[in-house]
Amino acid sequence: MNKRILSLALGLLSTSVFAAPETFNIDPAHTAPRFEYSHLGYSSQLHSFDKTSGKIVYDREARTGSVDITIDAKSVNTGYALFNEHIQGPDYFDTEHYPAITFKSTSVKFDGDKPVALVGNLTMKGVTRPVTLTVTSFQAMPHPMLKKPAIGANAVTKLKRSDFNMGKNAPYVSDDVTLTIAVEAIKE
Repeated sequence: MNKRILSLALGLLSTSVFAAPETFNIDPAHTAPRFEYSHLGYSSQLHSFDKTSGKIVYDREARTGSVDITIDAKSVNTGYALFNEHIQGPDYFDTEHYPAITFKSTSVKFDGDKPVALVGNLTMKGVTRPVTLTVTSFQAMPHPMLKKPAIGANAVTKLKRSDFNMGKNAPYVSDDVTLTIAVEAIKE
């Protein structure tokens, strides 16, 4: 009798579904990094980047994950070609020497099975600083059109552009910047 129970238990363990980490490729058409700052105290300016790539690893059961995002700094979009060129210059993004902005997580904090914070390193203009992106929304479900597992999130952090050697015109143009990343990713 004990052999049957042991055999049954081992059989259940070997066939149990243990979630494994899943890798998701960032969907560049539905991923939108944006940054916002005060311009001379008159208005809040909101600009974006048009090209983003990367991977997200998510393990709901183990409550672990990782995020690796690369933003093409040359894809900055202010709505004006001349201003795009201006902020790609040496005083700001200096895209000739630093064409990419990266975020690489070092840990992901969870509340239940949902991520609530991404702790990691943000690199801009050759400077790497630790940041925490607060996850303001998260969804994991089958993509209704692609019929594949997908995840999506919005995450936000505040930073100082002077910390990344981009402080020209501060304080008139605010040193404080809000970085928001809306991301969608499809399972490999």
